[in-house]
Amino acid sequence: MSDPMLLLSGVTREHRQGDSVVHALRGVDLAVHAGELVAVMGPSGSGKSTLLHVAGGLDTPTAGAVLVEGRDLAQLSAAQVAAVRRRSIGYVFQDLNLLPSLTALENVSLPLELDGSRGGLARRAARDALEEVGVGHLAGRFPDDMSGGQQQRVAIARALVGPRRLLLADEPTGALDSATGEEVLRVLRARCEAGAAGVLVTHEARHAAWADRVVFLRDGVVVDQSGPVAGADSLLATGGGV
Repeated sequence: MSDPMLLLSGVTREHRQGDSVVHALRGVDLAVHAGELVAVMGPSGSGKSTLLHVAGGLDTPTAGAVLVEGRDLAQLSAAQVAAVRRRSIGYVFQDLNLLPSLTALENVSLPLELDGSRGGLARRAARDALEEVGVGHLAGRFPDDMSGGQQQRVAIARALVGPRRLLLADEPTGALDSATGEEVLRVLRARCEAGAAGVLVTHEARHAAWADRVVFLRDGVVVDQSGPVAGADSLLATGGGV
């Protein structure tokens, strides 16, 4: 098997709160390969979002290593990590982070333009990404003129645009109705089958069922990994998954 697209090795993340230390992650090991979609589930506060932040270079582990396409993020400068995020990592944030002063097309093309793509090429790629998630007709609209679900799809298009091969999604269907959520998951699944690697944080067993593997976190520790449907159902049966 080829090297993993994403590798977390012994990753620990501690946060200080006054005199106490909160362990958001404790010695997490995770490998995600090209073509694979991994769902991450667990109770609220179990470390799911922290795991994505560390994997995406948005946060730095207290201990352990994070490798993206074989590059150890700890060995890179801040500018190099930013370049990896622009070129290799597509991130769907829970709070979307769309820029209100930019249209949908401009929001989606921005990562490519920041990385040096010519405006025309970046806009064509952005339009393709918007079409892929079903909101091509909203290209000229500003975020405040869209519904929450439409904004979510624009945010997903921004994560999918260009050649990125690692997709990190934090509850990407949260603002979507059931049918639209399924469509978004189908897009993520298709991207992985085309060669990307994906990590999906979700509390929905039916969404985890789209994944090849489900990783369960509790108190910052990976407590189990299993196949999608049976694994997600067993988590819900034991009272987790929120």
